[in-house]
Amino acid sequence: MKHNGSRNLLATVLGLSIAIAMPTWAEIAKPEEQSKTAQAIQDQVDLESAKQAAENRKKITKDAISAVQESKNALKLLDENKVDEALAALERVTGKLELIIARDPKLAFAPIDVAVNSYDLIALPETVKKVVEQAENHLEEYEVQAARKLLENLVSEIVISTTSIPLATYPQAIKATVPLIDEGKINEAKQDLQLALNTLVVTDRVIPLPVLRAETLLKDAEELSEKKERSEGDNENLESIFTEIQTQLEMAELLGYGKKSDFKTINEELEKIKRKLDGNKSGTGWYDKVKKQISDLF
Repeated sequence: MKHNGSRNLLATVLGLSIAIAMPTWAEIAKPEEQSKTAQAIQDQVDLESAKQAAENRKKITKDAISAVQESKNALKLLDENKVDEALAALERVTGKLELIIARDPKLAFAPIDVAVNSYDLIALPETVKKVVEQAENHLEEYEVQAARKLLENLVSEIVISTTSIPLATYPQAIKATVPLIDEGKINEAKQDLQLALNTLVVTDRVIPLPVLRAETLLKDAEELSEKKERSEGDNENLESIFTEIQTQLEMAELLGYGKKSDFKTINEELEKIKRKLDGNKSGTGWYDKVKKQISDLF
């Protein structure tokens, strides 16, 4: 008992020393705000992220939700030793799954739930570089946890998580529990049913916010570029938009939302467009290529 107490105390002391040694984001980076140009499109960015989530929710089917609910219900009924009711619930599960497969035989996953989480990093590229440099210094000294504490802040994205039934395995797993129940092997049936429920698949779709902002700003830039008689204010606005697009793309590159070669190609295309705008020129179709390039980053 004395030995264990000493070991626990040592672990506590070590834990405290690590926590104290770790620098935080706040110690390195001061609070920053979005530029006015970025703030102006925030509603559009929010609207687009909501649209993306809604599109994923459309794929959810009532039959898939019901199949999982009935599976859980069957497990509960087996716990209560209500064998006949559990078998009836499993029969309903099988029926729901067969309907799903009949409607779309090529469907691999049947979505039952969608969750959306947003992680927005409001910082300048210089700040990100500073934090990465500090993390590299820690890694050089094998201070991995201190580096991890800094790097975990370097994320700016919307994550759409979809939970689905794997149709290649789930229906068979449900059917396999029925013979076990018929043979009176209730515990084995419950274990197999729980294993089936544990095979639900969660897939994440990541939408980088700097890329989404750049894409949104690009639409505004295109609209102004097509304007034949741009005022001085229009040109100043267009210049601000291009500056913010490049800032957002730099952030996306620093945060690892694409390869350096991808961003090099995009920036080269943006420079071509800027040269076309010299002398208050206007035109259409100038942005088609760069829009495709930025869209590909998703």
